[in-house]
Amino acid sequence: MSNVIVVGCGRVGSQLATTLSDGGHNVSVVDRVADSFRNLGQGFNGSTVMGVGFDEEVLVKSGVEECDILAAVTASDTANLMTCEVAKRLFHVPHVMARLYNPDHERAYSQLGLDYVCGTTLVAEEMVSKISSGHGAYKETFGDFEVLEFSLNLAPLGKKSIRAKDLEREHDVRIVAFERGDGSISSIPNKNSVLYHGDSILACVRRELVQAFSPYMQN
Repeated sequence: MSNVIVVGCGRVGSQLATTLSDGGHNVSVVDRVADSFRNLGQGFNGSTVMGVGFDEEVLVKSGVEECDILAAVTASDTANLMTCEVAKRLFHVPHVMARLYNPDHERAYSQLGLDYVCGTTLVAEEMVSKISSGHGAYKETFGDFEVLEFSLNLAPLGKKSIRAKDLEREHDVRIVAFERGDGSISSIPNKNSVLYHGDSILACVRRELVQAFSPYMQN
């Protein structure tokens, strides 16, 4: 069970909030328009806070200091980005994610280390899947494996770089592709490829090993 804040109570936000609440999570919903909370229905047993999601006082009132996950799903990419940045940088929320409307902003979100769901697909369902997986890197399930996208964190190893094949051998993962943190190189790794702290990684990890590998994934 997690403490979750959902910012934005439109169609996606209300669906996300009610699904998580029904699943046993503690959910607080933020919206600047009080009438939006009607979308939650009478069966919603979480809390509601009226205000702007990137307002520090509003977030504190919503329980951000005990928050495990924050999802910003308003109709504004700018508001969602600001909300996630405040939650992550000021309150150190472990997992923040945003709905992203304009795919041209994907690189900026990735460089900031922000998890997001883009497009007009089943946004609420995808966010629930990310939350249920226990980490922000989730992309897809494939049999007994999880396909993950994340920024590589080498701090636990005390290194700034590592050979891809060493990371694979030591942690029983398969690196599918990588991109430099500055976007200068995108490649499928070979036996000589070197990965650096902050690189964007697409990897396949056996489900039971995800938790053990999570220290190397930055959300």
